[in-house]
Amino acid sequence: MPPAHAAPVLSSAGHRFVGLGWLVAMLLAGELQAAALAWPGTGQALWWLQLLSLAVLAVGLLHAPTARSAAWRGGVFATAWLCGTFWWLFISMHTYGGLPAPLAALAVLALAAFLGSYYAIACWGFVRLRPLHPAWAALVFAAAWSLAELARGWLWTGFPWGAAGYAHVDGPLAALPRWVGVYGTGAVAAWLAMLLAQAVDSPRRRVLRWGLPLVLTAAALAALGSWRLKALAEGDALAADRPVLEVALLQGNIAQDVKFEPGEGIAQSLDWYARQLLQPAAPLVVAPETALPLLPNQLPEGYLDAISAPYRYQESGRGAHAALVGIPLLDERGYANAALGWQPGGQGVYRYDKHHLVPFGEFIPPMFQWFVRMMNIPLGDFARGAVAQPPMLWQGERLGANICYEDLFGEELGARFADAAQAPTVLINMSNIAWFGDSSAIDQHLHISRMRSLEFERPMLRATNTGATVAIDHRGVVTHHLPALKRGVLLATTQGREQLTPYARWVAALGLWPLSLLCAVVLGLAAWRLRRR
Repeated sequence: MPPAHAAPVLSSAGHRFVGLGWLVAMLLAGELQAAALAWPGTGQALWWLQLLSLAVLAVGLLHAPTARSAAWRGGVFATAWLCGTFWWLFISMHTYGGLPAPLAALAVLALAAFLGSYYAIACWGFVRLRPLHPAWAALVFAAAWSLAELARGWLWTGFPWGAAGYAHVDGPLAALPRWVGVYGTGAVAAWLAMLLAQAVDSPRRRVLRWGLPLVLTAAALAALGSWRLKALAEGDALAADRPVLEVALLQGNIAQDVKFEPGEGIAQSLDWYARQLLQPAAPLVVAPETALPLLPNQLPEGYLDAISAPYRYQESGRGAHAALVGIPLLDERGYANAALGWQPGGQGVYRYDKHHLVPFGEFIPPMFQWFVRMMNIPLGDFARGAVAQPPMLWQGERLGANICYEDLFGEELGARFADAAQAPTVLINMSNIAWFGDSSAIDQHLHISRMRSLEFERPMLRATNTGATVAIDHRGVVTHHLPALKRGVLLATTQGREQLTPYARWVAALGLWPLSLLCAVVLGLAAWRLRRR
């Protein structure tokens, strides 16, 4: 029996990479993992490529002679994957922040390597705990990998952008989010990737050992898909008599390098958005994050009253209009990245304050003031809004607003579903990712929003500065789309939904703890089993 710290060689089949060969394999596989999230040129999420690229890492772990070498391979894979995923941070730091290019590139690499260390630890733990049976080994890998994903989404306020589950907004695993969310979907993907690696790597006499779990997994996915279709059909039947909500989603396409500068950018914003708001093209108008880039007391005198008056001082009923507009605010709590909602009927002004703030952009982590001072970014420390803020009520719908990358944290949006009577029936994302130029960030963020629609089976409306301004239905399908990097108004229709998914119910009550504990139990059982040998 091999020592606990070494990975037993499961097969002599396949190529034996050593040294530089494994380095190249892990780098390429990591880059393909990133590309699977939004393929360059088309922006599509490729679920099969995510499985194949992760399976390459799995093969590398199966052939790792020691736990240390497994950690090295996992770290290289994860660093390449994360660099390839959020390389566009370089644009915000260098092009718009003014940070010297070498320092900006080094900062992206350092962040990717730091977050990649979570996966290096996961790979080290897998080899230390890996049992011989393929099905059990795949389960241990999925648990270790998922804990790394969960840690990345939680530690240091979390930055789970590019989590593996986002590649599965289409394909066979798209049936899973309504049950287990993006992290559970990623766990199943890791399980399948390891099974696939063992299928390729195993001799024929082991076909049944890895083949049976694959067959059972396929059967389970088919059953879950059938139940999902049934639940969607039931929800559609209940919503059949629900009025259609007509919306106008505004995309100003204000260049980021002038957006917050006095003169051209601010003047463009105030003029264009005022014209759209004063002549609403639909009963509900949504403008993106910081569409109005000044505090209310910095706006031209009477500007805010003028553009809100047509909404606030009108009669309720047929022909009435409402608007939701992104604007920074300042009160006794401090600055807030916020949205104001205007509607008739004496309901007052609705306000939503962003809860999950962006490190370095909206708050400065301790000991990093020196780093922020090196950049010319006009944001600083903002106050946080509450986790579960009340929705905006309009035409029988409960509109659940979120700002920018807040929709990356499905567990926080899930807190709004604790009370079914107050749960959002429509989700609205208001974003400005012009900080990242014409990059894959636009398509990646679109798939993040699609995942939220799959998890909660709610339509998602996205109003953004540069893209992707879209309407997504409760099935996660984009129904209306405005071309990115163009100024325009997207007219769309949607219907809210009332039913709660299983994921919405358990994540609202318990957060991500059930999934975390399940993964920890799997690793604990593997450790106990290893000690009994």
